[in-house]
Amino acid sequence: MLSHVDENQQPRMVDVGDKAITRRVARAQARVSFPADVAAALRDAGYVTPKGAVITVAQIAGVMGAKATPQLIPLCHPLAIERCNLDIHIEGDDAVIECEVACRGTTGVEMEALTGASIAALTIYDMCKAMSHAMVIGDVRLLSKSGGKRDIDLTEPTP
Repeated sequence: MLSHVDENQQPRMVDVGDKAITRRVARAQARVSFPADVAAALRDAGYVTPKGAVITVAQIAGVMGAKATPQLIPLCHPLAIERCNLDIHIEGDDAVIECEVACRGTTGVEMEALTGASIAALTIYDMCKAMSHAMVIGDVRLLSKSGGKRDIDLTEPTP
């Protein structure tokens, strides 16, 4: 049985009350691909547009998104997030966003990390859309998680 449905296939929030409190950490990634001319213009402008400092604003938005996850995804538990770090770096014509979230709790922070990375990507799009609507947001994925039933590292090739 799936954990978010009951015996009648109705949605439910998972009961995590009996699970052990452990340190939970998750890392997620998203990527914004810019058209070559937009990437060049952003580099030349130091990643500042008329709306402001793109990377800085996206980092703040990503933290806000991670914190708002239970308001956006109906069956997510509200968590006391202890840390949320957003790293945004440029690879060629792409902005690569990595969001790492940590807490001590009875459930993981994968959705918070994925939401943080996604909201940061959407913010970059919003801040740059006056330059082009041809940007592509993609490669939103979980990179790793630890502290629950099993640790997962999706950055390593599987045997």
